[in-house]
Amino acid sequence: MLKKFVLPSAMALSLLIPSGAFASTYTAKKGDTLKSIAKSHNISLTSLVSYNPQIKNPDSINVGEKVNLSSSSKKAPISASDKELMARLVHAEAGGEPYAGKVAVATVIINRLDNANFPDTISGVIYETYENGKIFAFEPVQNGEIKKYADKDSIRAVDEAVRDRGKGKGSLFFYNKETSTSKWIEENRTVTITIGNHTFAK
Repeated sequence: MLKKFVLPSAMALSLLIPSGAFASTYTAKKGDTLKSIAKSHNISLTSLVSYNPQIKNPDSINVGEKVNLSSSSKKAPISASDKELMARLVHAEAGGEPYAGKVAVATVIINRLDNANFPDTISGVIYETYENGKIFAFEPVQNGEIKKYADKDSIRAVDEAVRDRGKGKGSLFFYNKETSTSKWIEENRTVTITIGNHTFAK
């Protein structure tokens, strides 16, 4: 289970895969700054500034100006070994969840990979730590459950999530309301959908 106190750091699944984070541009509205746009699109301000060298003053953007939300570089590829690691995490996190929930968990991993606020490799995302390396972002890494082999549904779910990469609206976090011990996501993130026992948020 993804720990709810993590800090920033098929069917209904189209709601889970981020579009805002990967749209090529955003059209500035009155009152926008690079900081406010970065926050609303889950992009670090440093990254957004680097994507937009044409904007000389981050605090002053003209209404109607196009703001790049990503670099022109290609998204990090996902290898066979990456997918195997993802499937093991999906199996550990969502073994008892509906198939759609398994795809959704795999989607969160991919969303993080493609989001500037998280590591840029699958292994980096899955093994990311907080509190000076004491806490892993995903509980199965902490307790060793990730070492178990993935079942066929988890492998298939990862393949589906990878195939549909970059579509929809998406999630960066998930948690189980019944077992979570922290309110951080509920208080700071927008819920996108609930599948089985997992609530997903961005």
